[in-house]
Amino acid sequence: QVQLVESGGGLVQPGGSLRLSCAASGSGFTILAMGWYRQAPGKQRELVARMHSGGSTNTADSVKGRFTVSRDIVKNTVYLQMNSLKPEDTAVYYCNADTLVNHYWGQGTQVTVSS
Repeated sequence: QVQLVESGGGLVQPGGSLRLSCAASGSGFTILAMGWYRQAPGKQRELVARMHSGGSTNTADSVKGRFTVSRDIVKNTVYLQMNSLKPEDTAVYYCNADTLVNHYWGQGTQVTVSS
């Protein structure tokens, strides 16, 4: 079983930055990939960015050049550096971790971009 704990969300003005963190804990697991999804009101959950254990990444076109995903494998922690935030980035951001046998989700952290 894997537990994911997120932190770092909040309210920021357009053009500002935030950094999200997600720490995985538990025992007896190997994480193949970790990353971030988001869900805005009335919309489906969508991939933001994720990093595989080999270092390759998948990033949504809407955030390329603004958001960067990184991962500390030793700490089992994934980060999302978000720069040049826009109002349309407002959503609940969910951490995700994939193991060989299951997919895990964090509780979500709210990111609001507003002046």
